[in-house]
Amino acid sequence: MPQEEVTAALLVIGDEILSGRTKDKNVGFVADHCNQIGIRLKEVRIVADDESAIIFALNELRRAYTYVFTTGGIGPTHDDITADSVARAFGVPIDVDQRAVALLRERYAETDLTPVRLRMARIPEGAELIENSVSKAPGFKIGNVIVMAGVPAIMETMLLAVTPRLKTGPRLLSVSIRVNAPEGQIAAPLAGCQRAFPDVAMGSYPFFENGRSGTNLVLSSTEEGRLRLAKADLIARLGPKLTVSE
Repeated sequence: MPQEEVTAALLVIGDEILSGRTKDKNVGFVADHCNQIGIRLKEVRIVADDESAIIFALNELRRAYTYVFTTGGIGPTHDDITADSVARAFGVPIDVDQRAVALLRERYAETDLTPVRLRMARIPEGAELIENSVSKAPGFKIGNVIVMAGVPAIMETMLLAVTPRLKTGPRLLSVSIRVNAPEGQIAAPLAGCQRAFPDVAMGSYPFFENGRSGTNLVLSSTEEGRLRLAKADLIARLGPKLTVSE
């Protein structure tokens, strides 16, 4: 019996991303990690530091996918409103959580636990904490929503920490074929192969190198056998006139 597909969305939160002042580095890491553990990342959204926008996106995404990962907006400043927005989306109270305070005490002296720093200990009621081995201020998981920091090094450690608690499905396997020809020359054989193997995802990615056009063809499937057959079929359709490297 085939394994159930496990899906996810990533909600990137922050005015600084939308303004271009900060270049997002988290999407690629989350996508790679999800593929490795058998979760299909189906959608990425970016929203501003606006409570209504966060709540709307979060409620829509958590109904559509197995999991929603969020990044950004759980720091100590006034514009870090993700935790409050998540609490409102779930209709639960939020307050300083003594479990989170205990973690902050591992990093800060008691006199340094100012009201500003304690904002990082505000956790929605009923949420599980997610370990942050970098700076101690935790993320949290509530329902199917995993709330993480926006700083890449911290987000990565949170994602790795929460992974054992996540349901996973079959891993997505991929193979690549490099063709020294433009997309226009390989469109017909690629389309024919896709019709023959509708269960194998196929994509073409053009490049320009040393004055010549080429295309990288990527085939993906959870079934190794089907992937192997599709690759052989595509190479045969491309024919000996096209220089192919695997």
